[in-house]
Amino acid sequence: MPVYEYSCPACDLTFGLRRPFSESGDEACCPRCQAPARKLFSLFSAFSKGSSGEPSSIAGAGSACGSCTSSSCSSCGVAS
Repeated sequence: MPVYEYSCPACDLTFGLRRPFSESGDEACCPRCQAPARKLFSLFSAFSKGSSGEPSSIAGAGSACGSCTSSSCSSCGVAS
């Protein structure tokens, strides 16, 4: 089941909801203040390990940490 990301304009909360594809267009309310939230455009990334064990991007944003702009991450050890 996909996770859709939302942002609440009333309290600035960003949250995700797991919903079936059939409910992807349904409205969402903020879990904090119950105000109507707006759906965000989300990116995804997919990785595969090569024969040497190094991860490589095969789809999406190109980073193992979707919102990260760094070229490598010492905390998770993934290099893009």
